[in-house]
Amino acid sequence: MTGGTNVKVVVMGEAGTGKSSLIYSVANESFPENVHHVMPPTRLPAEYYPDRVPLTIIDTSSRPENKAKLIADCKSADAIVLTYACDRPATLDRLRTYWLPELRRLEVKVPVIVVGCKLDLRDEQQVSLEQVMSPIMQQYREIETCIECSALRQIQVQEVFYYAQKAVLHPTAPLFDQETQSLKPRCVRALKRIFILCDHDRDGALSDEELNDFQVRCFNAPLQQSEIAGVKKVVQEKLAEGVNERGLTLTGFLFLHALFIEKGRLETTWTVLRKFGYDNDIKLRSELLQTNYKRAPDQTVELTNEAVEFLKGIFLMFDIDGDGALRPAELDDLFSTAPESPWMVAPYKDAAEKNVLGGLAIEGFLSEWALMTLQDPAASLAYLIYIGYTGDPTSALQITRRRRLDRKKQQTQRNVFQCFVFGPRNAGKTTLLNSFIGKSFSEKYIPTTSERFAANVVELHNGVKKTLVMREIPEIEVKNILSNKESLAACDVAVFVHDSSDEESWKRTKELLVQVASHGENTGFEVPCLIISAKDDLDSYPMAIHDSTRVSQDMGIDTPIPVSMKLRDHNDVFCRIVSAAQQPHLSIPETEAGKSRKQYRRLVNRSLMFVSVGAAVAVVGLAAYRVYAARKNTSG
Repeated sequence: MTGGTNVKVVVMGEAGTGKSSLIYSVANESFPENVHHVMPPTRLPAEYYPDRVPLTIIDTSSRPENKAKLIADCKSADAIVLTYACDRPATLDRLRTYWLPELRRLEVKVPVIVVGCKLDLRDEQQVSLEQVMSPIMQQYREIETCIECSALRQIQVQEVFYYAQKAVLHPTAPLFDQETQSLKPRCVRALKRIFILCDHDRDGALSDEELNDFQVRCFNAPLQQSEIAGVKKVVQEKLAEGVNERGLTLTGFLFLHALFIEKGRLETTWTVLRKFGYDNDIKLRSELLQTNYKRAPDQTVELTNEAVEFLKGIFLMFDIDGDGALRPAELDDLFSTAPESPWMVAPYKDAAEKNVLGGLAIEGFLSEWALMTLQDPAASLAYLIYIGYTGDPTSALQITRRRRLDRKKQQTQRNVFQCFVFGPRNAGKTTLLNSFIGKSFSEKYIPTTSERFAANVVELHNGVKKTLVMREIPEIEVKNILSNKESLAACDVAVFVHDSSDEESWKRTKELLVQVASHGENTGFEVPCLIISAKDDLDSYPMAIHDSTRVSQDMGIDTPIPVSMKLRDHNDVFCRIVSAAQQPHLSIPETEAGKSRKQYRRLVNRSLMFVSVGAAVAVVGLAAYRVYAARKNTSG
């Protein structure tokens, strides 16, 4: 609820339009004999209006010397009441030419209530409020409503601030498009999810019993049978397909809410949305998404088996044609109860393998979920709930064991591994990722300027399946990544790709390997590393095998893996990447500086051990001497 436990309304407009009189009148239910130039903050108690939320009214001055305070008040407002005088048409014109543009310039994005004060002085021959305001409201969509009032005659004074409070607590903008006179897409998606949750027998309609359950849940009051019949009759008269023999259809349910909004009963739709956990942006409230798990930088989040089984069931449910893949239209239908489809933008767009029709098979579908859970656990949980997961939120996600502990135990229990892909320009990084998700080889080189992800399921030789997420790091981003102490904490394995036909490509790859290895040694987030010699179909530069083999041996990692994506010779590279990630204590490169530090620590530890042994011998010798001396004294 915007405004929390209090709604703040700021009243502004031209001097002499009746701002202060309006505020005094609503607070005291009388017209002031003498009114302050600017009223002090005025509070209406919670019981003043039906929503039972207190309201604070802030008066303002339009004098130039008070502009700084006016701006500060505007920026802290939940709603703006913008006044003009009914007997002074020029003040209305000033709303259009100055006040409304000024609010936009200040980027004040709250509902605006336009109020014509001094209605008792209005010339009856003036054009109607609707005629005057209609073009202004078309231009300034932030205007929630317009109303005329008289503080002197106590005409519609209370209604002014009722509409202001209502605009904050039950805003129109997220729900309804005034231009098209229809529900907004996000509102439709939320109401569709609510409809499905209430359709317990999944027959596509709300029966009388289901309608009654819905009414009790949202409004704490049952419907009489005659009332249910009345609701369905209203829908059927306007929309034949809104009701069928089983009850109220989704079309009818949406029509009812559009009708409520058109009639000004926005609180009805907002009550429904809030009962089902939605906030003012029509997204699930953050407190419903229990993802505030405390975790170390080298811990990740994965889906539990329970969540994976739920997703497998959802996949089958929405695979309407039974072809084993979710086509784009089927995927859109699956996410039609979420605020939007999450995989239309980076890093998820084109991150998984698709068939020729653009469909996601089950492994590609689960890989996208694994990637989203790895990148944004809160979003992953939210979308699970949006598409129908009703289990305990804490049962959907699990935190992995720390990588540091995995290295110590020389094994890992993870099901999802993240691989950082380093390499110079035109080394073959993008081609490697494309091959991983089944994209055809292309000779055309397009430089990668931002991070890119590819995710897929890898079946190992023992039949075990793991999900691998490959993250391409552009060369220009390496410096930024290594400037962060914890940057390698998220990495299970790093691969370094070089063009085996280009000596300069190899030299740069070797430099990157040393930089990453040094960063791991300095921060304690060492990672297994592999070298990939790409473009194996081309002639290698002289000494290529010798150079790369020598470096890998010196640093204590496996010899480079030759691959040719053009010839589709993968050399089992993806299995080898996962196998390296599964053995976090192996394939960790050592730099010369790292070796020196390790040798120094060994010498220090050895010296300390000798000192400890020497001290122990001395203590034992002293104890023996004392025993000998005591015996000698006794015998004497």
